[in-house]
Amino acid sequence: MRVAAIAVVAITRHGIALAGRIVAALPGAQLFAPEKFRAEAEAAAPGGAHCYEGKVGSQVTALFAAFDGIVCIVSLGAVVRLIAPHLKDKESDPAVVVVHLGGANALAGHLATALGATPVLTTASDARASIAVDLLGRELGWRIEATHDAIVHCSAAMVNDDPVALVQEAGGADWWPNHANGRSGPLPANVALFERLEDVAPDRFAAVLWIAARAMPAEFAARLTGRCVVYRP
Repeated sequence: MRVAAIAVVAITRHGIALAGRIVAALPGAQLFAPEKFRAEAEAAAPGGAHCYEGKVGSQVTALFAAFDGIVCIVSLGAVVRLIAPHLKDKESDPAVVVVHLGGANALAGHLATALGATPVLTTASDARASIAVDLLGRELGWRIEATHDAIVHCSAAMVNDDPVALVQEAGGADWWPNHANGRSGPLPANVALFERLEDVAPDRFAAVLWIAARAMPAEFAARLTGRCVVYRP
């Protein structure tokens, strides 16, 4: 009997660590991860790691053609959007398993409270009680200002434990316990708090989250292009 060819896809450091356990449990499985995490991928799946440049979406065509099954350590919504254009029929499509934004977690939390149930939250920021960059301040009515690419970059920095500066110059200070589905304990260890943007050395941080009412100084705008998200209380 032929052993099924399985691809395990992970896009964050923590996802790659989990992927290593999955590869170990599935004989012949191969790990696919971004090139920037090559060291982590090769450590997680010695001899079975494949690293790619660019976005994971560009790998889907090849994965569909080469594997019987694909295990994705990626959010469910993202996986649905990635594979939808490639689906043909159940006889030829590979099996897809998701191990794992947009408010679904908050809704799940509310329903769980109403029904006395336990919500299963798999978005990386919720699973690790970290900061969901695209949801910060939503419960408090804050408005977000950032490009899609900047939000993606800052979110990746957060879940990959890269250094992130959080600067709060305006708004209520109770956002952490009210954030997303509620948070307790300290802020993530990779987040450094500041009271003024001018106190931040941009080169020291992969991303900056700025909560403020004023316009961003021109010199910071230039240095933080593509890696800053602004929140307006």
